[in-house]
Formats: sequence, structure tokens, C-alpha cells
Amino acid sequence: MPKGLTFLPSLALTAMMALPLAAQDAPNASTVVARVNGDEITLGHVIATASALPAQYQQLEDDVLYDFILEQLVQQHLLGQQQATLNPLNALRLENETRSLRAVQTVDAITAAEVTDEAIQAAYDAQFAEFEGEDEFNASHILVESEDEAKAIKAQLDEGADFAELAKVNSTGPSGPNGGALGWFGKGQMVPEFEGAVLGLEKGQISEPVQTQFGWHLVSLNDKRKTQAPELEVVREELAQTIRQEAIQTKVDELTQQATIERPTLEGAGPEIMRQIDLLQE
Repeated sequence: MPKGLTFLPSLALTAMMALPLAAQDAPNASTVVARVNGDEITLGHVIATASALPAQYQQLEDDVLYDFILEQLVQQHLLGQQQATLNPLNALRLENETRSLRAVQTVDAITAAEVTDEAIQAAYDAQFAEFEGEDEFNASHILVESEDEAKAIKAQLDEGADFAELAKVNSTGPSGPNGGALGWFGKGQMVPEFEGAVLGLEKGQISEPVQTQFGWHLVSLNDKRKTQAPELEVVREELAQTIRQEAIQTKVDELTQQATIERPTLEGAGPEIMRQIDLLQE
């Protein structure tokens, strides 16, 4: 049984959970799925509960999830019937939750109006239509401990020795067994001295020995290219999120300008007063 969906033993609830849906052509949100001492639990209550569950619970089989949710609602109602009213703390929590849900509805409305396919396409075009790309480099290197070793290997390379084979035999770096291949990388991904050596090479050239904090390198530039703009679908969610955030902030700024907002100073207390839950008992 999934944790968090129930908190009481089932006892004699099975018959109550098995109540049939109201006789009608098509169930709707008002369809009664259980009655607890005369109080109705509707299909709408079940749907609302299911929609708010964490993602892992959404993977459950529908019949299993339905039964667990209905059992939880029945048990909650049994316990809830023991209270005539909410205490001050829970009444305030309910007010906060209501405020939050109303705000979410506004955010959902803004999202529906502003985050459209057209808006996403326009944002993509604005960001990438003139995308020129950045340089990326494909290089290999041979790493040794001393300048003399590097010079000796460079002399062999100048005489036509194979770079990859010399890297396999001589390089102390982790790329040595792969012939010194480092793959593709962009600016800023290598230490400055190494990057400087790469930038000074043409495709197919091998550098003079260059020293970094790791030792002495001989660098071979295998290839060079420009990065490509990402496909729209790759960045769709990122663009949608940016549009959403900007639209919400614009709305908040607009409402703030129109509103009268007062923040009276707390007299005789600082922010730490929010920890004093006993104030709700007064």
C-alpha cells in the first residue's frame, strides 16, 4: 500500500467505499461516490485529490488509486466530523491556502493567455535568429612532466611520428590511452595557458611545448567549428518558463501600482515574533 494515502485501518469502510455512482447517464463532478453519516463525498472531491498527488502516485493503476483516495477521504471525513469548527491556527492556514489557490488560478490564466506557440516562436526568433555561434575546438594533447621530455617528443612529431601513438606511449594524462583525444570543448573550459595554445593553432598544427599547472603539453588542433543554435523543441520549455515569469512579474508590478498596500511597523517586536505560535491560543 502506498505510504501517505491512508492513515487509519480500513475497519468497516469497505461497504461504504463500494457505494455505486449515482444512477445517471454520465458521472460528473457532483456525482456522489460516498456518504459519511449523511455527508456527501463527490467524484469532484476524488478528482481534485488525485490531481494534487505527487508524480509517483500518478503511476498507480486507476482502480487502485481510486480506492485509496476514496478511503482517505472517508476517513478524513469521519475524523473531521468530530470537530464543529477549525481552531484559530487551522482557520488561518485555510485562509492562506485559499489565498494561494486564488493566486494560482490567476497565474494559470496568465500562462494560458501569454504562453502560446506564437509567443514561444517569437521568443526563439528573437534569441536565435541572428545566432552566430561560438568557437568550439577538437584537440588532442600529450602531457609529460618536463620541458625536455616535451621537446624530445616534439622533435619526433616534426619528423613525422604519429601523434596518437606517441600520446599512448608517453602521455601521463587520463586521455593518453585514447591517443590524447580531448573531444570538443569551448572557450573557458580549459586552463588559460592551454586555451592560449589552442587559439594559436590552425587545423592540423601541433603546438610548441606549453606549461600549465598539470605539466608540459604538446597540443594538436584536430578540428574547429561554430556552435549551432538549438532546435526550438530543445529550448521550448525554457522559453515558455521565461515568458511565464516575465508575464507574471508584469502583472504583479501592474497590480502593485494600482493597489493600496500598507505594512504597519510591529511595535515592541521584531520578525522573530512569527515563531510565537502561542499567540494563536490567546
